[in-house]
Amino acid sequence: MVQTGNVTEFILLGLSPNPEIQRVCSELFLFLYMAIVLGNSLIVLTVSFSKSLGSPMYFFLSHFSFVEICYSSTTSPKLIADLPDEKKSISLEGCITQVFFIHFFGGIEMFLLTIMAYDRYLAICKPLHYVTIMNYWVCGLLVGTAWLAGFLHSSAQILLLAHLPFCGPNVIDHYFCDVLPLLELACTDTFFTGLLIVANGGSLSVISFIILLSSYSVILFHLRGHSKEGRRKALSTCASHITVVILFFGPCVFIYLRPNTTCPMDKMVAVFYTVITPLLNPIIYCLRNAEVKNAMRKLWVRTLKEREARRE
Repeated sequence: MVQTGNVTEFILLGLSPNPEIQRVCSELFLFLYMAIVLGNSLIVLTVSFSKSLGSPMYFFLSHFSFVEICYSSTTSPKLIADLPDEKKSISLEGCITQVFFIHFFGGIEMFLLTIMAYDRYLAICKPLHYVTIMNYWVCGLLVGTAWLAGFLHSSAQILLLAHLPFCGPNVIDHYFCDVLPLLELACTDTFFTGLLIVANGGSLSVISFIILLSSYSVILFHLRGHSKEGRRKALSTCASHITVVILFFGPCVFIYLRPNTTCPMDKMVAVFYTVITPLLNPIIYCLRNAEVKNAMRKLWVRTLKEREARRE
């Protein structure tokens, strides 16, 4: 149970104090959030209804896209709703809940990216054993493990916050609740708690990044003996994933591999990983992947034909 002290709600300062900027941002972020939901939902539906996308790579991609929708939904709807309001507040319970789901879905994304790198390693370096190793049961187990690991990571963050009292002030210079701003508002010494929280999130990021780096290093080394066309085809399947990895881990490095304090750039970095990255995910995978584009085109044509058949 969180020790509340005298504080029962927090005031969020939002993105900007300028009302005109807030109005423009409200309309812009509403459009971006709708694009995030639509784009990632399109990937989930395409993978679910296209037989040509039945490989483990696309199975993991569909789950990643679904988690992207959930992750963005933890902050974007409230941001959009709060922007036109002069007073932006959130209850203590709502704040803690938001922190939990941000780290829950963020942790799942991190583990899914690691699983996807392992999948590419097996497909390229162990092609004869790939189908045997990456069967349907193993894929389901890996995804379930990612969800469990995300839950344990987020629960650890919340448990570290649970003993902190909040006596005032209650103003958070951000547009959503996160761990570091809450640590600054706690009316007790939070150095050790902050160290544990950063170590928890930072160690997961570093370990995952090392696994990713190792996987792609082995892949590049393995491809030296392939033909030019073979290298091109193999690297094209990895390019989209590597791009998403860079976009995901860049903000993680900025947040966790620095002193345990907030800074003015945090808001812009937060916009990047809660809005821009989930928006770019479907664009990256669709534009760089011919199989996904063809599957979407076929699904669209099939849907139109079914509608015409029902009308007749």
